[in-house]
Amino acid sequence: MSTTAYTDYATYLSRHFDGKVQKLTINTGSGCPNRDGTKGRGGCTYCNNASFSPAIALAGESVTSQLEAGKCFFARKYPDMRYLAYFQSYTNTYGDPDMLMQQYREALSVDGVVGLIIGTRPDMLPDSLLDRLAELAQTRYIMLEFGAESSHDITLGRVNRCHTWADTVDAVRRAHAAGLHVGLHLIMGLPGETRDMMLETVRRVTALPVDVIKFHQLQVLRGTRMALEADAIDTFTVDDYIDLCCDIVRLVPPHIAIERFTSSAPADMLIKPRWGLKNYQFTNLLHNRLNSINI
Repeated sequence: MSTTAYTDYATYLSRHFDGKVQKLTINTGSGCPNRDGTKGRGGCTYCNNASFSPAIALAGESVTSQLEAGKCFFARKYPDMRYLAYFQSYTNTYGDPDMLMQQYREALSVDGVVGLIIGTRPDMLPDSLLDRLAELAQTRYIMLEFGAESSHDITLGRVNRCHTWADTVDAVRRAHAAGLHVGLHLIMGLPGETRDMMLETVRRVTALPVDVIKFHQLQVLRGTRMALEADAIDTFTVDDYIDLCCDIVRLVPPHIAIERFTSSAPADMLIKPRWGLKNYQFTNLLHNRLNSINI
């Protein structure tokens, strides 16, 4: 479903590719500098990586085998589908540059794969790797997707991100200057953040050379440090989050795509909020609200 109120992800993809393009998530078992002591210990307080890693993405299997399995899933219905290899879990620019480039090139060698999306932290983008990605980007679609989460350092400290907003600004500008596409991931409703703070983050992000933004509501998950404080953490109701998303849409200019507004963790992992909605159902509710207020 599409709306004229903002540029959705399907519209964004149509600017770069002819025909259908689908992301295929792969898990290379990459590490996290916020867990192994390089940047911090214990990881981000909200993070349980299993909540967003599809079962099809199994660390230990080769990049090629994971992509081929994903292709089989979609090819039955869409035989002409092409694919973006999505390095999602943990920090996919963290490690030996030669090994990382080998993984990226392996993904690009799979038939039907037309580009890469590389999920990472803004403080883990060494020039030695960025220069090599810039070479790839001369002939292939390459996006770096940075987990920014918030533009407020007080919040980033509270959730143990172990990077700053300045790191995000620097990474986005360097990646853009290198000719890469840039995505940012933001979490709305992190502890201590007011509505005004969240909207200020959106304003700051839209001032950067960003191509795509992914939003999602804070979810408190089992197996996280945040779960220990779940009773004290306020989360959005559906109506309140729709109201916030309407304000977000007002702020995001059409040259920046909004890939999504929500994320749905597995029910057995989710403590709160328990909306009982699929992502597309929330999006339909949001579009109805946008239409009703003529945005």
